[in-house]
Amino acid sequence: MSTDRPEPVVRDAYTHGHHESVLRTHAWRTVENSAAYLVPHLHEGARVLDVGSGPGTITIDLARRVRPGSVVGIDAAADVVTKATGLAASEGVANVEFAVGDAYALAFDDDAFDVVHAHQVLQHLARPVDALREFRRVVKPGGVVAVREVDYGGVIWNPASPGLTRWLELYHSVHEWNGGEPDAGRHLKSWARDAGFTDIAATGTTWVFATDLEREWWGGAWAERATESQFAAHAIESGHSDIDELRGIADAWRAWAADEDGWLLMPHGEIIARA
Repeated sequence: MSTDRPEPVVRDAYTHGHHESVLRTHAWRTVENSAAYLVPHLHEGARVLDVGSGPGTITIDLARRVRPGSVVGIDAAADVVTKATGLAASEGVANVEFAVGDAYALAFDDDAFDVVHAHQVLQHLARPVDALREFRRVVKPGGVVAVREVDYGGVIWNPASPGLTRWLELYHSVHEWNGGEPDAGRHLKSWARDAGFTDIAATGTTWVFATDLEREWWGGAWAERATESQFAAHAIESGHSDIDELRGIADAWRAWAADEDGWLLMPHGEIIARA
């Protein structure tokens, strides 16, 4: 593997990309497993903006919870927006719409929403504070900006695995090369303060993958992502890895998934920031 690496540049690229293995894990997300902290702040009739809506599963769940209110989901990827629109139609959820959008320049008037929600978005942005300022602009006085982000610096697993240890090191390197912050969860409160919020409630929750089905699903998806997704392309392009190492990491994920003792925890930071 080459040790000659390009100098870091200011990028704003999505580390994971939209490979099927990525979208498959994103489609597992619901309000219950990914935004439970927001539930007490939802109410019937609310107008909600979901930034970085991806395949739309959280967005559609939000729409069901605020009827007869409405939800708008925006994402930077047009093909993903199309798929989310189709999912909403197939599930008969009419109070939601999806559009291509930019977290730094939202195409909405000031004070347009009761809630602005973003899940696993700020970690991928080179200017998360600027995005939060934009979220603050479009939320009504007294409304809430709700953000949840993973913190890869706190990911732990069992049993010990040199391959997964290398995966986590590599993930940090690639994510930072793309201009993001892989340990975003711990920064949410300070980012919100920098964006001008003064009323901030900060909490945290975890994802845990431990059962046979959970390990097969999560480990299998990451084994595929390690060699097939945009993460793999970025790892090679940046000079941080090569295909042989990535195949070894994929094997480590499969071994972890097959191990009856396998267990993995991913911590998340959360904020409810009032405008």
